[in-house]
Amino acid sequence: MNDKPVYLTEEGLEALKAELDELINVKRPALARRLHAAIKQGDLSENADYIAAKEEQGFLEGRIQQLQAMIRNAQIIRKPRGNGRIDMGSRVRLLEEGMDESEVEEYVIVGPTEAEPSKGKISYESPLGKALLGHREGEIVEYHAPIGVLRFRILEVR
Repeated sequence: MNDKPVYLTEEGLEALKAELDELINVKRPALARRLHAAIKQGDLSENADYIAAKEEQGFLEGRIQQLQAMIRNAQIIRKPRGNGRIDMGSRVRLLEEGMDESEVEEYVIVGPTEAEPSKGKISYESPLGKALLGHREGEIVEYHAPIGVLRFRILEVR
């Protein structure tokens, strides 16, 4: 069993709990009804409905176990201490060197489970997240991206 901490915001933990509830209380019973109906059709060796439902059941049960482990090992990311340093939970505004002021980027530093860069959530384990941790407003950070070294000025840390 993996007891590695899963760093989540309170919102992220609630989203995992909601997904788990949906899987256990809605999808699992619906799948059980499908399996029951498929079994009633007879010969299971060539029953496409049964085979598909059994495969889906495997994925469903695997996801339920994964969610339960993540919730069990959840470590809530607390609001930053307010010391001005970037930490998990910090909201940062950045400007890439050479870019126009209209292209300021804003991110929240989260755990890998919640990371969704298109929604402004980057993991503390990502190259940019690692580069930002511990830095302060006004500092320049650089990190190695697939397109080369990028440099960002930290405009604000909240």
